[in-house]
Amino acid sequence: MQTPSGMSEIMQQASQATPSQQVATAQPGRPPRRLALSPAVRARREGLWLPAQLAIEEWSEIGLQIAMIGDSSAWWLGDWLVYGKKRYPDRYKQAISATALDYQTLRNYAWVCRRFPIPRRHPALSFQHHAEVASLTPDQQDEWLGKAEALDWSLHALRRELKAGAVGRRKRESDQLIVKLPATSAQQERWRLAATASGADIEKWIVMILDDAAETAETAETAGPDNAPSQPEGIAS
Repeated sequence: MQTPSGMSEIMQQASQATPSQQVATAQPGRPPRRLALSPAVRARREGLWLPAQLAIEEWSEIGLQIAMIGDSSAWWLGDWLVYGKKRYPDRYKQAISATALDYQTLRNYAWVCRRFPIPRRHPALSFQHHAEVASLTPDQQDEWLGKAEALDWSLHALRRELKAGAVGRRKRESDQLIVKLPATSAQQERWRLAATASGADIEKWIVMILDDAAETAETAETAGPDNAPSQPEGIAS
């Protein structure tokens, strides 16, 4: 789940934009403002047409709008999949297969969305900021995202600070479950390859898989035996 090349700097500028420039996905207690591009441009699937004469300020604002829409799409797709899994547990995969969307990528997005209900999301930070701390406890997530927002950390800065604070985090994670899994070398290699393909490290990937399996089991209990969804991909029977 990587931010498109060349967009990280624009996303950093987007978080510093004035209220008139920013386009937020949602605000607690208020309906979300719609995301839209400037009427000066014409956007199509295959490209973006800009007028021959465009002031630098207008051009810059359009870049911020594109960056915000691109980052918000990860939240949208994740929320979309979470809804589909709950509403149509026996049919959502069929619907996904009819699109050009990659299920593994969607599952990554959905996992982050489940870890961060909309009221807990930070509109000033990117989806990738949230994904970086998604495997932590809610209190730790709020702590690190709060710091990232207050200190205007880029994604790379957040990663650096997380790494520097790793020892302190371990001491505060005594309430977390530590699991040791017996696995052959072949199994471990398969897991590493799957984690790499999903864009996550192996620890985050394992947490994501287990969390996904838990949600599937909860959905099956709610739906009843007649509508129980199939076992999620990546979990061996």
